[in-house]
Parts: sequence; C-alpha cells; structure tokens
Amino acid sequence: MVHVGIGYDVHALVTGRKLILGGVEIPHAKGLDGHSDADALMHAICDALLGALGEADIGHFFPNTDPRWKDAPSRVFLEEAARQVTLRQGRIVNVDATLIAQQPKLYPHIAGMKRNIADALGIREAQTGIKATTNEHLGFVGREEGIAAMAVASVELPA
Repeated sequence: MVHVGIGYDVHALVTGRKLILGGVEIPHAKGLDGHSDADALMHAICDALLGALGEADIGHFFPNTDPRWKDAPSRVFLEEAARQVTLRQGRIVNVDATLIAQQPKLYPHIAGMKRNIADALGIREAQTGIKATTNEHLGFVGREEGIAAMAVASVELPA
C-alpha cells in the first residue's frame, strides 16, 4: 500500500549564517536561522516522509531544545527519516518539493540538491523532484525575510 505525507518548513533569513538548502551552500548575503543548519528543504522532505509513516514531525525526533542538534547538518535528519521507512519494511517511492524564495535564484543549485537528497535517502535522483519559485514580492518571502519549502513523499509499506 502506498502512503503519502506532506511537509512544510520555513526559516527566517538572517545575516551571519550560511544559506544551505538541499545540502548545498548557496552564496547569499543572508542564511537561514535555526537550531540546526536550518535547511528548510531537507526539513520539509523529512516531515513528508515521517507523515507518510504516520509519525510525528521532525521536532519530535530532533527537538531544537537538544544541544546535540545545534548546527547539525540536516542530512542527518533525512537519513533518519529514510531509516524509519526501512524499519517498517517500506520503500520510498518518490519525493517532490518546492522551494519558495524571492532571492537568491535557486535553479542553478537544484541539480546538486537533488543529488544530495537522493543520496541521503538511498533513492535515485529520478525519484526526487525539486522546483523553485518566488512569492511575487508578496508576504514575508516576497520581502526576503525568509524562505519556505513544501514537500510530498510517497512510501510503499506492507499492508
């Protein structure tokens, strides 16, 4: 049986932090604020996978109050989500995600993001979709105050 989960994450843009999305460091004047590396894309995909399993969100597995996860690479979270799928004798069918950012332009970095995410999940790049869009200058994303990501994942689980 195929199960589907959805994930969403948002982080504020701040000076003094690296901008990391999909495990790729992107040159930009600001980075995302968060307890870990604040990779909103990986966080959204993680939540989508956990949702497909009927689990709680990333914060229950990796609380931002735990010093172990301070500045941690979000790849660790994604690998754990994939491990949770395996523990249930499941198989990730695919993940699809959209990044929402006014700036910087993300398209040149998507191939690297796909490689990193597919590698962390143990799936093929063809099973990973990533798109980027702007918010047409509307809201906090349009004002370049933050970046958002949404994702969907499908997981095949035993009946």
